[in-house]
Amino acid sequence: MALEERELTDEKEGTGLAYEKPLPQVTKEDRPFWEAAREHRLVLPRCRQCGNVWFPPYSSCPRCLSFDREWIDASGKGKVWGFIEMAQPYIASFRDDLPYNVALVELEEGPKMFGNIVGVPTDAIAVDMPVEAVFEDVTDDFTLIRFKPRG
Repeated sequence: MALEERELTDEKEGTGLAYEKPLPQVTKEDRPFWEAAREHRLVLPRCRQCGNVWFPPYSSCPRCLSFDREWIDASGKGKVWGFIEMAQPYIASFRDDLPYNVALVELEEGPKMFGNIVGVPTDAIAVDMPVEAVFEDVTDDFTLIRFKPRG
């Protein structure tokens, strides 16, 4: 089933449990990104005019403003550019996860992308730490991209 704009199921796959955290709103500009994530692939938009690769997905290239874009498979590899540890429950549904990290990852292809670093405590995260994308199927219809340290 294709992702419908702004309509997603909220049941955790096979469990009948609802995923109670906010999910990104799928738009026509980023639908291919989220559909690829469901397939456990990371894709990025690339301008066919100037070659720029960017994130988040917009309908036009932020460098030359061309609407002629294509989607490329990304390596999923990058490095931590910066990070914080969230200690306050700014969003109530994240209260049980406190403290948790939010990192800005610079992908090998150039763009930066926010995500969580999983599999390590926050005090083990460092700027320039090599990471790779991992995929979490949070509902039958929605997969989030996170990052884990790579060897």
